[in-house]
Amino acid sequence: MSTPESEKTGNLFVVSTPIGNLGDVTQRSVETLSAVPLIAAEDTRRTKILLNKYQIRTKLSSYNSFNKIKKGREFIAHLKKGADLALVSDAGTPGISDPHYHLVNAAIDADVAVFSVPGPSALLAALTVSGLPMDRFAFEGFLPRKKGRTTMLENLAAEQRTVVLFESPNRIQKTLRDLHQFFGDRTVVIARELTKMYEEVIRGSLRELSVQTRTWKGEVTVVIAGANATKKKQRA
Repeated sequence: MSTPESEKTGNLFVVSTPIGNLGDVTQRSVETLSAVPLIAAEDTRRTKILLNKYQIRTKLSSYNSFNKIKKGREFIAHLKKGADLALVSDAGTPGISDPHYHLVNAAIDADVAVFSVPGPSALLAALTVSGLPMDRFAFEGFLPRKKGRTTMLENLAAEQRTVVLFESPNRIQKTLRDLHQFFGDRTVVIARELTKMYEEVIRGSLRELSVQTRTWKGEVTVVIAGANATKKKQRA
């Protein structure tokens, strides 16, 4: 039996956006963002730049870690009224190292249909240029700053898969030193400002890069060889 019109809910579209180069947006993403009546954005100012580029006039509303509870309720009410909603992060795929999965969970609990509009991801972009095995990998997002950091590093040191981390430019050098301390001397790749004008991919060893002195800028993704890969290289 078909659902009565009054009981139909809107659809939640999880839309990936460019991680830097605005030309990387997909046609389907543009069409979806243009068609929905409302976009939930992590930072409306950043999303507005993309919308202006493609002449998208859809209304924006903020959704971040500070207002996720209140706004989450509002967005679910919006969807329950039968209106569609698009969810975007600052850049890349929503839900990766941001609070957006909370809204997806709430939508599922409310029997709202959720659709993925896939696209760019800094995680996958860094892996593809790293030259390290990517058939299996472990992604840990941002390491804890203090509590739990040592335990996390100890656990990751035994990880045999390629390890991928996000880091801020002001903490990357400390993280490289900590990685060298716990992981030993492994191959590491630092992908900075991917797809942007000053894109840079640095390949080396943890020993070398942990003592390097430089000023880091922009978004940073770190890819480290797994313990098993390091052992194989040493045996060879």
